[in-house]
Amino acid sequence: MPIKQLSETLINQIAAGEVIERPASAAKELIENALDAGATRIEIATAGGGKTLLRVTDNGCGMDAGDLELAVRRHCTSKLDGNLFDIRTLGFRGEALPSIGSVARLTISSRPAGVSHGAEIGVDGGKLRPVRPVAANQGTTVEVLDLFFATPARLNFMKTERAEASAISDVVRRMAIAFPQVRFVLSGSDRTTLEFASTGDDRLARIAQVLGKDFRDNAIEIDAEREGVRLSGFAGVPTFNRGNSLQQYAFVNGRPVQDKLVWSALRGAYAETIPQGRYPVAVLAIDIDPELVDVNVHPAKSDVRFRDPGLVRGLIVGAIRQAMVQEGDRAATTGASGLMRAFRPEPAARYGATAWSAETSPSRPMDFGAHKTGFGETPQAAFAEMATPSARAAVSEAAATTVTEQAQHPLGAARAQLHENYIVAQTADGLVIVDQHAAHERLVFEALRKGLNARPVAAQALLIPEIVDLAEDDCDRLISHAADFSRLGLGIERFGPGAIAIRETPAMLGEIDAAGLVRQLADELAEWDTASGLASRLDYLAATMACHGSVRSGRRLRPEEMNALLRQMEATPGSGQCNHGRPTYIEIKLSDIERLFGRS
Repeated sequence: MPIKQLSETLINQIAAGEVIERPASAAKELIENALDAGATRIEIATAGGGKTLLRVTDNGCGMDAGDLELAVRRHCTSKLDGNLFDIRTLGFRGEALPSIGSVARLTISSRPAGVSHGAEIGVDGGKLRPVRPVAANQGTTVEVLDLFFATPARLNFMKTERAEASAISDVVRRMAIAFPQVRFVLSGSDRTTLEFASTGDDRLARIAQVLGKDFRDNAIEIDAEREGVRLSGFAGVPTFNRGNSLQQYAFVNGRPVQDKLVWSALRGAYAETIPQGRYPVAVLAIDIDPELVDVNVHPAKSDVRFRDPGLVRGLIVGAIRQAMVQEGDRAATTGASGLMRAFRPEPAARYGATAWSAETSPSRPMDFGAHKTGFGETPQAAFAEMATPSARAAVSEAAATTVTEQAQHPLGAARAQLHENYIVAQTADGLVIVDQHAAHERLVFEALRKGLNARPVAAQALLIPEIVDLAEDDCDRLISHAADFSRLGLGIERFGPGAIAIRETPAMLGEIDAAGLVRQLADELAEWDTASGLASRLDYLAATMACHGSVRSGRRLRPEEMNALLRQMEATPGSGQCNHGRPTYIEIKLSDIERLFGRS
């Protein structure tokens, strides 16, 4: 069969299959062109989920007739000076407009500054319409009608109009976050108008427009730099999480990206603070020398490759964790908001408050010091016994005189216990409600983990070594980390070119699927060259032990025990959420309480 040169139209349609996968892809390319043109106002209109109509209007620099003729030809661009490794614009391939024109009815009208009239050009399924003069405002309007009419088979792969419209909304949101100085308006017959007014240099204000005002109240600012790579943005407190990853945004040199390395690093940063199946809310911007990142991986330009992925991953994990430590434990404001909505003006007796009297105090005090970590340590100091009624009365009187002093602490002074599980504490400007079981569980877990990190984990020798067959590359990676595994109680040796012998396993884990664990570690090392899998298993076990060794729900605590728990929470990183990621306390401001009673 002879080799033939493909026609220009067919070449463009093939390119369109990679660049323009759906209406949202076309919207992304057109918005990027508008931003590269210096637009400060971009309006997007759609119908039929973008399949029937997609119109993008901007007030950018505009194009003259000569530029329009080149704009619809493949590989014509004003954004590349010949160096593919120094890309500083969103677009650079010169494929978007000809690709769209090959599968749709494309019309572009534009007028640059200082010109009395504009020009218009069209492409219908690859057939060019000549340039003609038109009346136009400064800037550019690109109208796409009947997307994929020239390749109807592609329409069979489109989702519902509602789903396609939602995808376009997501594109606009990502661009709006990346460019807060630009006003975006999204409208159309299939949606209500979505508008993001310019916020100038106030990026958090723009993020709040997109993610909601709750994010502003629950965000921690991130600003770190390592070896010339800068990470900035905002990350939500751990208890401010979601059921999906739709509110995670990442940008590299201003370009919205969907990068698995970034998402993996984000998961690592929130490890042990967010429960499985929940996702943190974050907006991260990475600024890096363009020569150190490859944005030319895929025509859609949503994937990137870093020259030093370990540096970027370490920067993200370290910066977020450090920011959370510096910020201290904060409960998500959404928890307090939900509580305020649930409140009703009913008798206080409904809430079952437990008073601090000799009659209601437990006959046998709860000794926090009795909960051993398993390493000969106690996570809390033991409390003194209250021997006689007179002694208890004296302590109660002393406690009453020190409430004001205790209330100056972040978590305040314990004042009551509700339903024998929730500690109510008075702070300087409100009150805090603490889940005693969840809070103490976190404290015990941190003590266990401290024991794990302080010395090598005890190992148990296998009577018969277990042999695991693996690829040679996997074996090489595992053996290179053998010393790390040994510190965690896992003893491995090379057993021929394609096998690993497991001789010891961590005693804490008991009977485990050692072969499955080693295979999982091999897969993890192959992807990220890390050895966190075993450590995660040990942490999970520590969390389970902590859960069973914590103050149980239904146990009455004395005032001094409650206050001791509050002080330890303040001194323990990560105590704002339990091992499963649930909040350990919520905070209600006095101003909110006063509004509840109509006092303000």
